[in-house]
Amino acid sequence: MKVSKEKAAENRAAIVKAAGRLFRERGFDKVGVAEITKAAGLTHGGFYGHFASKDALAAEACEAAFAESLDRLPADEASPEGALDAFLTRYLSDRHRDRPDAGCPMAAFAGEVARQDPAVQERFGAGVERFFAALEKRLPERDGEGDAGRRDRAIAIVSALVGGMALARATAPTDPDRSAEILAALRCQLGILGNGVGDGGA
Repeated sequence: MKVSKEKAAENRAAIVKAAGRLFRERGFDKVGVAEITKAAGLTHGGFYGHFASKDALAAEACEAAFAESLDRLPADEASPEGALDAFLTRYLSDRHRDRPDAGCPMAAFAGEVARQDPAVQERFGAGVERFFAALEKRLPERDGEGDAGRRDRAIAIVSALVGGMALARATAPTDPDRSAEILAALRCQLGILGNGVGDGGA
């Protein structure tokens, strides 16, 4: 039976969503096409009607994961904490640490993306740049800082978030107290770096 364009688009989106979740949870190389299509509620045979290869899917899933993460940022602006502190609190939370499948693609993919197909690397790099720009817009201005200094501050914060989350996840199974300490310290110190005052709402 021929599948309608609408149903085909729905199936493709389901594959991308399932792939993004599984790739973030277990890594690009630890998940196969059959597992992805099963998680999407589809058969393995239909995969190549949507994607030329697993690498092509990985590139699209990477881009979609960044879009999903970036789409959460506007909600932070309604928080009484303020946009930046709300973002730091949400990013450096136990929930984010314990749910990589639904979390930031930078923290999930940074350690392995250099070994992936160039298309995946390109989508990852573009997503990282979008994060830098989004955070830069949310940083309060500092007297005499200038655009270059503000961008440097955004890069430093994002880089610390990604590395800190990786460490918090790595230490959580055997040393949960240290993992929690990493998250708390980053909430405090990055709040100071971002705002220049206070403790970052931690």
